[in-house]
Amino acid sequence: MIDLHTHTNESDGTCTPLELIDRALAMGLEALAISDHDTFAGYDQALGPAREYGLDLVCAIELSARLDSDGVKRRTVHLLGYFLHQPPSIEFRTWLQELQAARRERNVRLIAKLQSLGVEIELSEVERLGRTLTGRPHFARVLIQKGYAADWEEVFRKYLDDSAPGFVERESPDVANGIQRISAAGGLPVLAHPVRLGIRNRASEESLIGKLRDAGLRGIEVYHSDHSDSDQARYREIAKRFSLALTGGSDFHGDVKPGVALGTGVSGALRIPRSVLDELRKA
Repeated sequence: MIDLHTHTNESDGTCTPLELIDRALAMGLEALAISDHDTFAGYDQALGPAREYGLDLVCAIELSARLDSDGVKRRTVHLLGYFLHQPPSIEFRTWLQELQAARRERNVRLIAKLQSLGVEIELSEVERLGRTLTGRPHFARVLIQKGYAADWEEVFRKYLDDSAPGFVERESPDVANGIQRISAAGGLPVLAHPVRLGIRNRASEESLIGKLRDAGLRGIEVYHSDHSDSDQARYREIAKRFSLALTGGSDFHGDVKPGVALGTGVSGALRIPRSVLDELRKA
């Protein structure tokens, strides 16, 4: 069993890279991908210990990209990049630093917006949680701790979601650029958790994925904690139709998402065989 979509506390998870390795070894995972947002810091820290204990550690990244369509509200697309045969290029790592700078600039504006709504919050207290890669989940944790919301769902609905009063957009690459950046760096670009695109019409969903394939997309995350059995079946069909590689992972974040377990997802329903990674490497 493997897990190709996990996060550490170097982005928006709660486990340190070493804690994540320990958990993977304890449950007998054969392979693990650390796919933090906009950074390889977690992977870099975990690589030595993973090799020492014989865990197949895959280098990965998750990027947020924008999809602009005529007459349609801007949509956020999450891309996974897998570096299966060589490390990411120096140029790609430098570009990630630019994304991190844009994230911090958004955070400054987000603090100002929340303060204008009467929320008593300072960037320094959020950055104590998020450190070098502070994002909305860290804002959410502070707001819940301060009593501005009771839980994760409420805090995003009231303050942080795309349609909430406190939302501040972050500058992000368009999806075609994100795909091209991953490919140019030697990675395999993959569409993450496609069900979160929220496209109800199957023909429209297939049309969008086809356009992403034409832009250079090479894979699709078929197995994910948010995907039902019918979702998995649908995305397997789409992958076959567009000749896309299949990937899968729990999207484990630790205590931030306590219902999502490493390797097995929600209620133990996720089981991703080693053959998925073997086929991915062939792709």
